[in-house]
Amino acid sequence: MATLPIRSAPDPRDVMNRNTLLCAAALVVGLMASQAAFAAPAASAAKTPITHEKLWMMKRVGPPVVSPDGKWVLYSVMEPSYEPDKAVSDLWLVPADGHAAPRRITNTKAGEEGPAWSPDSRAIAFATKREGDTVSQVYILDLAQGGEARRLTDVSTGASAPKWRPDGKAILFETSVFPNALDDAANRKAAAEVKARKFNVRVYEHFPIRYWNEWLNDRQPTIMVQSLEPGAKPKDILSPTALAHMSGFSGQQGEERVSLSPLWSPDGSEVLFTATTERWNAAFAHVGHHLYRMPAEGGAEPRIVSPAEGGYGDAAFSPDGKSLLFKYSDQSGDAVYHLSRLHRVAWPAGGEAKPVTPGFDREVEQYRFTPDSRELYLLVSDAGKEDLFRVPAEGGKPVLVIEPQFGGYTALAIPPKAAKTELIASYASSVSPSEVVRIDPVAKTHTNLTNVNTAEAATIDWTPPQHFYFTSAKGRRIHNMIYLPPAFDPAKKYPLLVFIHGGAASNNEDQISLRWDPHLLAAPGYVILMTDYTGSTGFGEAFSQAIKLDPLKTPGEEIDQAVDEAIKRYPYIDGTNMCAAGASYGGHMVNWLEATTTRYKCLISHAGEVDLLTQWGESDGNYGRELDNGGPPWGGSPIWRDQSPITYAKNWKTPMLLSVGERDFRVPIGNTLENWATLQRMQTPSRLLVWPDAWHWILKPEDSRHFYAEVHNWLALYLKGEGEKPGGEPVKGAPVHDEPAQGGQ
Repeated sequence: MATLPIRSAPDPRDVMNRNTLLCAAALVVGLMASQAAFAAPAASAAKTPITHEKLWMMKRVGPPVVSPDGKWVLYSVMEPSYEPDKAVSDLWLVPADGHAAPRRITNTKAGEEGPAWSPDSRAIAFATKREGDTVSQVYILDLAQGGEARRLTDVSTGASAPKWRPDGKAILFETSVFPNALDDAANRKAAAEVKARKFNVRVYEHFPIRYWNEWLNDRQPTIMVQSLEPGAKPKDILSPTALAHMSGFSGQQGEERVSLSPLWSPDGSEVLFTATTERWNAAFAHVGHHLYRMPAEGGAEPRIVSPAEGGYGDAAFSPDGKSLLFKYSDQSGDAVYHLSRLHRVAWPAGGEAKPVTPGFDREVEQYRFTPDSRELYLLVSDAGKEDLFRVPAEGGKPVLVIEPQFGGYTALAIPPKAAKTELIASYASSVSPSEVVRIDPVAKTHTNLTNVNTAEAATIDWTPPQHFYFTSAKGRRIHNMIYLPPAFDPAKKYPLLVFIHGGAASNNEDQISLRWDPHLLAAPGYVILMTDYTGSTGFGEAFSQAIKLDPLKTPGEEIDQAVDEAIKRYPYIDGTNMCAAGASYGGHMVNWLEATTTRYKCLISHAGEVDLLTQWGESDGNYGRELDNGGPPWGGSPIWRDQSPITYAKNWKTPMLLSVGERDFRVPIGNTLENWATLQRMQTPSRLLVWPDAWHWILKPEDSRHFYAEVHNWLALYLKGEGEKPGGEPVKGAPVHDEPAQGGQ
């Protein structure tokens, strides 16, 4: 089984300190050798470049779910397809000690979501929509007895996120119900009344009215509990409470649904959840949440667990039941970013929360208790990677356990009832599709429990990124990554594609991405530069907050300085032949580059803001933009105009490819249409892609394939003199992509 060589302590990320071709060649050889050390054995055939088909059709391995006794690891495998409704996702099982091969335990058209082990490690519960279901329901599969999964729930509003009561005799789940509907019969009646309406209208009295890709409605989240006894019916324990009837009550809004993130208390007598009563404050303030507790039988009002208002998430109990931990962010004040920090309260007493990692200026992405409840293992994002730390459960300074040389651990599980601490994780990098692994923290290695894609990955001509830092003009240490094209020759000159990540409160990761994969972008022969500019996360709270009142100018200057630094360090970069691309905030920044520099031969902007005022008025969120820009648009702050790219439209000269999802409510189509009108008015060469079925991201497989074809054609046209001009005029040579791009505007 494959093992990974790992650094046990940090070392400098500036891996190329001398700008010589010899060093560049030696580094590439070294990276390829290290990559081979942790790849599964593969045939000796020559490696080939990545294509959209290779990337998209790789099977996708879900995070590990370990049985409480530590003997089994459950995970999903999604088998993608370009044909609609042909993708398949099923659950697989593998022994945690790796003594036997994985085996498939479900084989159905619909995938299973939120799988959870029973406390005795004999059965699993999950949500899915199977034949005969109109909405998702909870199913239980008894692994000890075998056979088919049996449906537990039958609720008209659907069921998700099942969790077993500690005694294994009941399950709670989430659903979304109509106002004042206290049981399923009332919900069925309300749904029928909506369906019978002869008119179709959305009515709102509060903000927000839409989120990401959907218009919001008046249904709200609730928690239901259902016994496993035959004939048992679900009971809505939250809807009858006064809290659930308060104006502004809701859960936490996610990309796909609103969730209360419920969990059982250690003795099963209570249910905890996260909620707000300030949903309607979103237009003028931060929306604060609280962590609540209530009797699992219902019949009493929820009580606040921790009095501090702010952001809550990832609550979990220690195996001994004496501590409750959660991530908390203090949203008081007018900062534009709040670092979530790990906190602890005693259970069942509750009270004031105490920080577990005081002074630790990084966000804990995930945490897990050891079975004895004495320690925590943490996953922490750092400069494109995910490191493993350890800290006493009572609190202290986290100690670095493993710093992967490439990529990192994207999920972590520790069985709470195992005889000793067992670390099961997902490991991935930009050249290693995600696989389930078992970590040895003493040897500082991991061993693969799955090898779903390792053989395929070993046949691809790709290498891990090279990291470097530089000090910006404002004295900030800026992290960067360089990705190289296939068949790389350090003696040659390559065009540069500057890819700008979204956010801005995000960061570049050494991971495969279906949305903007650096290796797929580089495949036709480009070097990729990715910079973590001011405002990025993973470099401390102050670094992320420094973007306030400076939403585009300084980050834009840092990207420009990063380009200069990369050209100086890496002689194989052709500094006269460059393009910049980005999506979301990355698209905003590309638009800013259009307004402020002519050094690029072309630009690519997906879902990009061009006018701060338009974005404030149209987006699904606006208060945070006021904090960014110094008050509301009428408050007198000059930033609304001074840092809007459209303000400088008279300078627009660089050819630009625009792309937008028609269902995008985060950066609505209005900004792209405003951008398009301006480019056409200034007679700047431009091409507009509108994706009717897409929202903030292009997720449909054929749309994604054509998107990359358009991007590669645009790059070939302006960086290689090949491809197809806007308007359909051919250019000598052929575009470098998987399918021909379509001409015309």
